[in-house]
Amino acid sequence: MISIRRLLKKGRTRYMDALLNVISAICEKVQVVSDLFWDFPTNFEWYSNIPILGNFSLAILLLIGSGIYFSFRLRFIQVRMFKRGIQVLKNGKAQTGISPLASFFLSTAMRVGPGNILGVTGAISVGGPGALLWMWISAFFGMATAFVESTLSQIFKEKKGQEYIGGMAFYGKRLIKNSAVVGVVLSLMYIIYALLCFPAQGFNSVSSVGQIASILCGKELPTTHAVYWIAFAIIILVVVAVSFGGTRKISKITDILVPTMAIVYVVTVLVLILLNISRVPWFFQVVFTEAFKPDAVFGGAFGIVIMQGVRRGLMSNEAGQGTITMPAAASDANHPCDQGCVQAIGVFLDTIVISTLTGFVVIMGRVWLTDRGDAWFELGKLPKYLASVEELTPGTTFNSVVTLLVSLCFGLFAFTCLLGFMSFSEICANRISKKNFFINLIRILGIVVISFGILTSIVGFDLGALWDLSDFANILIAYCNIPLLYIGFKYVKRAQLHYEKWDGTPFNSRVAGVEVAVWDQKAHPS
Repeated sequence: MISIRRLLKKGRTRYMDALLNVISAICEKVQVVSDLFWDFPTNFEWYSNIPILGNFSLAILLLIGSGIYFSFRLRFIQVRMFKRGIQVLKNGKAQTGISPLASFFLSTAMRVGPGNILGVTGAISVGGPGALLWMWISAFFGMATAFVESTLSQIFKEKKGQEYIGGMAFYGKRLIKNSAVVGVVLSLMYIIYALLCFPAQGFNSVSSVGQIASILCGKELPTTHAVYWIAFAIIILVVVAVSFGGTRKISKITDILVPTMAIVYVVTVLVLILLNISRVPWFFQVVFTEAFKPDAVFGGAFGIVIMQGVRRGLMSNEAGQGTITMPAAASDANHPCDQGCVQAIGVFLDTIVISTLTGFVVIMGRVWLTDRGDAWFELGKLPKYLASVEELTPGTTFNSVVTLLVSLCFGLFAFTCLLGFMSFSEICANRISKKNFFINLIRILGIVVISFGILTSIVGFDLGALWDLSDFANILIAYCNIPLLYIGFKYVKRAQLHYEKWDGTPFNSRVAGVEVAVWDQKAHPS
């Protein structure tokens, strides 16, 4: 009997090893393509030798350049209308769909994810502390980009029953000759984007549960422990139950989870900062100096610092990707620009607040300057972050409390992302076909891919390879969305000029210069 068990166990191990090797090989191929998209044309010597310009890839020029362009064309609306966005969040109500605040929480559920911890930690560990400054810069200009894409999603949203639907696939269709094919292709692109992101979020969700259980038990639990399998079942059941209920049902969950996870994370890190207040001046000094003169320990190249800041900034705040346009469209806003102001604040919250707090922990921890420096560079992104937390709370029981709270937030970040991806994948599926067979196929495919991500955690797979899939998804969807923002900018500009007249006239097709049935109906309800 014992020998049979050993043989079965040995067979399962060989099968798992073979499976993981296949997964790694696929992810490596994806990484090559992802790097090509992100690095082009800096991977050509003739371009990289150009002074200054040679440090900037097409992706950086497109993302930051678009943000700079929109900022100047809109007269830095992200600054001028910041207070207005706060007022909309406070006073906005909904008769159809969800309120601007609920939409803000829903988009934040998708925007604030594990990337706010893993992405920032990875950017700093590769590009050095200076990468954080470039994240700030990309986020500041990204606020204008978020305003443009969210305003567009509001202008061209549609009414479905008692909900509003819209986003990149909807305004893409209207902007390109009202082409149904364009709408289908963009919907399919979002579904592919979500499927590529699912594995990492499923992995993060279950691994955080295991981390919490290990802390509570006082010992490291193996990934094959029953806790992981129970968490697996619960996560899938909850995602299925919540995600297929529409944006209203999901917004009820995110209305609770988003403020909870944001407050817990902010308060936890602020306490860490207060306990290490003497390191704060050094933090700002090293961020600003190494943004332009990077330490060779982190690669030592100016282009690497910029790339890491922009690349991880995009993964964190999603400005320009078009991925937050669907929750933006779901809002029952009084004017399209109201939601544009709100979503600009979302980028601010995500990067300038939450990602910066992560940066405080990693940089102020200064683990790479200690005798554990070499070991720190060998660690994965989350262990790097937790090692930094430990350095800020050495030899205290508070370290366990902080690690527990951070793990909780990390899990909530990943879980709320799953809810958003599942819900909006279904909206896109409906855009492609109304047939139940197709909708159910997308649902099942989503659950299978999430389960795959969770299983990779249970069998001890490295998250790094899954992260490459998300990297590729981010830049792929951005390349699809940003050209649409330029095509549709004239409508955003008309909306902005009307918005700032403050004359009380309703926004409608005459103002927009294009037919917008939803806004005509809001202006003249029957």
